[in-house]
Amino acid sequence: MTQIQRRSFMIGLGSAGLLTACGNGMTSNGAAVIDARVDRTLNELYSSYPGTSTLRDKSVAQLVMPLVTEAGFGIGGSYGRGALRVGGATVDYYSAAQASIGIQIGAQQYAHVLFFMTQQALQDFRNSPGWAAGADIEYAIVNRGEEMSAETTTQLSPVIGVVFGQAGLRAGATIEGTKYTRIIP
Repeated sequence: MTQIQRRSFMIGLGSAGLLTACGNGMTSNGAAVIDARVDRTLNELYSSYPGTSTLRDKSVAQLVMPLVTEAGFGIGGSYGRGALRVGGATVDYYSAAQASIGIQIGAQQYAHVLFFMTQQALQDFRNSPGWAAGADIEYAIVNRGEEMSAETTTQLSPVIGVVFGQAGLRAGATIEGTKYTRIIP
């Protein structure tokens, strides 16, 4: 193994350690645990950002990732588990994973919800063996720090993402490149 390969391996190993150390519940098993986290996340979203209730009411389904842990040191990644809700009921469970390379250091945790605004978007997601979030996702943002702006985006995009965390809604945050895979908890 060359010096560069060893260094890359060690950086990757360190990133994996950081991701594991953040404890996003990857080791916790069971649908009940995921469902309880999804319920808490949705309650927090709708109470903290009341405008997201409009998205909920207009959407056909929501994919809720209650806790995604992202860590990196040169090489990084993120992982989380959540549930797909249709009509308020969980129909499937999913993992969300993303890898990245570049100038990065540290770790953070956040939640995100994908609102599927059309039956076709939901069908495409559910029929895919591993759906990757692309540039076609529209992000709902805070309007003047008070209310969620969703009126026009609900008519323009089949999937709307809301990314938020401990510090509030993350402006400029995207989940582009995140791969969602159906899991059995």
